[in-house]
Amino acid sequence: RFISKIEEVLNDWKLLGISSGKPLDKGIFTTGTWEEKSDEISFADFKFSVTHHYLVQEPSDKDGKEELGEDALPLPMQDLLCMNNDFPPRAHCLVRWYVYGLREFVVIAPAANNDAVVSESKCNLLLSSISIALGNTGCQVPVFVQIHHKWRRMYAGECQGPGVRTDFEMVHLRKVPSQYTHLSGLLDIFKSKIGCPLTPLPPVSIAIRLTFVLQDWQQYFWPQQPPDIDALVGGEVGGLEFGKLPFGACEDPISELHLATTWPHLAEGIVVDNDVYSDLDPLQAPQWSVRVRKADNPQCLLGDFLTEFFKLCRRKESTDEILGRSAFDEEGKEVSDISHALSKLTEPAPVPIPKLSVTNMVHSAKKKIRKHRGVDESPLSNDVLNTILLFLFPDAADKLAEVFESRASTSAGNNPPPENEDYNLFSQFKSAPSDSLTYKLALCLCMINFYHGGVKGVAHLWQEFVLEMRYRWENNFLIPGLANGSPDLRCCLLHQKLQMLNCCIERKKARDEGKRGSMSDRSPGGASGDGAKGGDHSGDNPDKEKEFGKSWESWSDSEEEFFECLSDTEDLKGNGQENGKKGAKESVNLKPEGRLHPHGKLMLLHPGEPLYVPITQEPAPMTEDLLEEQSEVLAKLGTSAEGAHLRARMQSACLLSDMESFKAANPGCCLEDFVRWYSPRDYIEEEVVDEKGNKVIRGELSARMKIPSNMWVEAWETAKPVPARRQKRLFDDTREAEKVLHYLAVQKPADLARHLLPCIIHAAVLKVKEEEALEDISSVKKIIKQIISHSSKVLRFPNPEDKKLEEIIAQIMSVEAIIARARSLKAKFGVEKCENEEEKEDLQRFVHSLLEQPEVSVVGAGRGPAGSIIHKLFVNAQRVPAVPPLEEELRRSGSQEERRAGVQSEFPPPTGREVILRASVPRPAPYSKALPQRMYSVLTREDFRLAGAFSADTTFF
Repeated sequence: RFISKIEEVLNDWKLLGISSGKPLDKGIFTTGTWEEKSDEISFADFKFSVTHHYLVQEPSDKDGKEELGEDALPLPMQDLLCMNNDFPPRAHCLVRWYVYGLREFVVIAPAANNDAVVSESKCNLLLSSISIALGNTGCQVPVFVQIHHKWRRMYAGECQGPGVRTDFEMVHLRKVPSQYTHLSGLLDIFKSKIGCPLTPLPPVSIAIRLTFVLQDWQQYFWPQQPPDIDALVGGEVGGLEFGKLPFGACEDPISELHLATTWPHLAEGIVVDNDVYSDLDPLQAPQWSVRVRKADNPQCLLGDFLTEFFKLCRRKESTDEILGRSAFDEEGKEVSDISHALSKLTEPAPVPIPKLSVTNMVHSAKKKIRKHRGVDESPLSNDVLNTILLFLFPDAADKLAEVFESRASTSAGNNPPPENEDYNLFSQFKSAPSDSLTYKLALCLCMINFYHGGVKGVAHLWQEFVLEMRYRWENNFLIPGLANGSPDLRCCLLHQKLQMLNCCIERKKARDEGKRGSMSDRSPGGASGDGAKGGDHSGDNPDKEKEFGKSWESWSDSEEEFFECLSDTEDLKGNGQENGKKGAKESVNLKPEGRLHPHGKLMLLHPGEPLYVPITQEPAPMTEDLLEEQSEVLAKLGTSAEGAHLRARMQSACLLSDMESFKAANPGCCLEDFVRWYSPRDYIEEEVVDEKGNKVIRGELSARMKIPSNMWVEAWETAKPVPARRQKRLFDDTREAEKVLHYLAVQKPADLARHLLPCIIHAAVLKVKEEEALEDISSVKKIIKQIISHSSKVLRFPNPEDKKLEEIIAQIMSVEAIIARARSLKAKFGVEKCENEEEKEDLQRFVHSLLEQPEVSVVGAGRGPAGSIIHKLFVNAQRVPAVPPLEEELRRSGSQEERRAGVQSEFPPPTGREVILRASVPRPAPYSKALPQRMYSVLTREDFRLAGAFSADTTFF
């Protein structure tokens, strides 16, 4: 039953061993791809998994049968004599470790981890069953059975062909017999095993590889330069000034270097290797290959920064819980006494003249923290805090008012942003521009979190930052590092909030300056005078002229002021609800107000006077959360007629304000005049012939303006002639500023970290791109592109998943580790110190190959530039060995390696010795067909293994 199941599996897979008749090319196990398919069969109380391993490779131009001259042999037996892949760097253990040279085979192993084929009888039963199945199916693919415990990785197997059979046998020992530690002893085993009846014996082909391991190279490379104590705050290893992320490994990312010296083609008798003497000098080996062992998860500075900052996102404490009582509480409770409220209002108080400086920025927060928590308990020292605040607010210096005003306006974003791919990454990551205040704040908080106090330092700095924002709002100081205009919705929400606060400061500053101006500047005549100055800006595009109609004078008066001029009140009553023609008759009694400049081309239709562009209010800037809130409110109004009407009125607040400004600037105007200026496409003009036969141009409102209950018509009838300075503000900067300041004040450190994490990832990507440009590693370029693509998809959402964020951070850490390994290898191989340009390029290519390939051949072996450096590394490591313990010294004093060397070698004893013996001899009888025989031996410090593939003729025996 077991045999039939094996035959069924083999027939289903159609394994005939003729999938490729080409020889194994050099490096096929590195460039090819291993694939597998599995099935499961049962035998008695055992369950076995059957796995077919096969190597997918590109076809070769050479014909293996013609080259090997073994036409009748199955392909697996031909592979036994192929020398192209004796020591493949990457393959299945049956190919790489035991080096059978196989590219297709089947493995039968116990399905459960705790099951094992231990008894010899069961092993023989399995092998005989496999032999019968192979004979019945005609399968020429080798089949192996895993025997003994799985950790021993022991296999036995068989391969059959027409008239031939190959048996695969293995030996695993913990302690190697002394006669098998050298070539002569292994040759004796091989010859006795094949039992060749011919005299003399056919020649035996030999391949030998010795592997040496280098671990001691601390004297060549220190992965991170020591800090400049004078230039840094704190002086930590790898630390940098605020605004820059650190980069590099804190430990050597390369733990070991493995040198494999190979003699690929040796004939018996050419080389001597016995228990007394050995000709195997590593320097004379014709082939050298090197692989490096990388440290598992090396500690790197940038990765540590990102990891620690990401941990902030999971904290639950609020700022007050971390620092104690709120730093925003007033000093003393006497201000809460209501009995002093009126006296406080009537007390004369000097007008404060604030002075913007670093010392003023570190204001009440530190005092209040000390008051509630003790003098010496502030998380951040004055030096650190002053350094950060000066970095964040470069305009804070003890200069003249004009100087810092110009700095504030310049840093507020008047300069055009640089147009390059790295700068514009903020729009993909939804972070902030790399020259913005938000970006700098993220870098400072990241460094504070890692170096200066952790979450307490972050909370302390954030409180100082929020107090600085209020200080600037109350004293009309613009926030540096923010672009002018409305909040940029491409940036993170925190950046938008800061931009909104800056807009409020600009409006408040302009309103306060308007109050301090002369009354003539706000009179109608003064407005007309301003219009004369702006007349040059008038053009053909009314929309463009409308933009010039915006002016800070719109908010020269606050909405709380009262206007009790009787003439104005009577005029408003007389003109409020009348149409254009009736207003024309009463226009003599109205005074135009809020004029910016004459339009230049348009005239009022009925009075025939010039049309003036009014001073209007600008639309209120909004952040994305306010837009979302507004859209939710509008959506909740429903689709009913009443809801639609209310929604239209809410959305037409700006339109109504512009209509009132237009009416105030142009007494006697009509809706058609406003539409001609505000929306020219809704006023249709055509040339007609009048009663006298003259061609005249007549106009009328568009069809949508004539719809009954049109919102424009209703708004026009409702609008009163009120100049912008007397209207209710569309944008209440005081209220919005207080909302922003409250939003900032209630942010927890975790919320703050969530907001700024895109900025940190943005900065980390820019850092790795900058460092990669110095190394020019092609694989790193591809990974960085993947990081940018992945981050753009993840960070686009408001609340990305932690798992996806961890994946991005892990990718950045892997890039940092690769670059650190490249720099470590460059330092070890002295790439930068090489004076010969050609050799320097060769060494750079060699280092890059070590990073990307599992094993790299050394050009010129021990005589090439890379080989000479490797030789020196081993020599220097041998010169300064660690002092071994006494018992270790006594044990090694009589070792065979030293007896054969005679003196201390330039290389340490080999960590691994691999020997491959081949011969083509007739078995089992002298008249049998000559078949390939192969034996592989590996000797390490832990164990000793022999793997033999012995073929026999089943026809003539």
